[in-house]
Amino acid sequence: MRTEKAMTDKWMETAKVLENREIAPGIFDLRLETEQIAAAARPGQFVSVYCDDASRILPRPISVCGAEGACLRLVYRTAGAGTKEFSRKQPGDTLRILGPLGNGYPLDAADGKTIVLTGGGIGIPPLLYAARALWERAKNGGAEGPARITAVLGYRGADLFLAEEFKAFGDVFVATEDGSAGTKGTILTCMEENGICPDMIFACGPAPMLRALQEKTARENTACWISLEERMACGVGACLSCVCGTKEEDDHSKVHNARVCREGPVFEAGAVII
Repeated sequence: MRTEKAMTDKWMETAKVLENREIAPGIFDLRLETEQIAAAARPGQFVSVYCDDASRILPRPISVCGAEGACLRLVYRTAGAGTKEFSRKQPGDTLRILGPLGNGYPLDAADGKTIVLTGGGIGIPPLLYAARALWERAKNGGAEGPARITAVLGYRGADLFLAEEFKAFGDVFVATEDGSAGTKGTILTCMEENGICPDMIFACGPAPMLRALQEKTARENTACWISLEERMACGVGACLSCVCGTKEEDDHSKVHNARVCREGPVFEAGAVII
């Protein structure tokens, strides 16, 4: 396994595939052996994964679903040629990855609070990593850590990937678009139906879901941190291809923009324009 320091606290590694299996239609659970990235990763961060095919120059950004020891876990959806290439990887194969990238969730902000993790679709995996990290902060009964962890997860149908794993860390509620499991409707419908009123929310998912949460939490004065999903090129803040609008002027560009890969992907909900 080859490793080189790419930039401050970020590494380019040739990581070995330990496991790569389909856990729902088009959803794959990939475990990689790394020397540096797994140890440095934090919930909410992502890695850039490079294709072997030289015609696919740009890496694919994938959120970190977990990290333990030298094992990095990525759960991804096959959406194009690049991720389909990844899905064919077998144990013993290698992948070039750069990371960890971006800023993660402010775990210490949840200390002593009731917190809800709201995920939609492929936005669910990074929240499983956050759930474990929050639970570990609180498991010894000390002052650090949330008072209560609840997950509210949104799916299209009954393929509830990762939902069972969340149960190790707190209560789990599910919403499905077709009503095949849990509440029929959105995660907001599920929260209202079950009387879920947290002190703080960590969220990741499609833009309509995040926009609805942004409006709800602003109205109810609830702290909320959201992870934005954007197409990226460099992944390190140099190309400005993944900027989003912000309420305040950005120190880097001196305009009302922020780089999702660099200042994000996690932002305070009221700070960005979705």
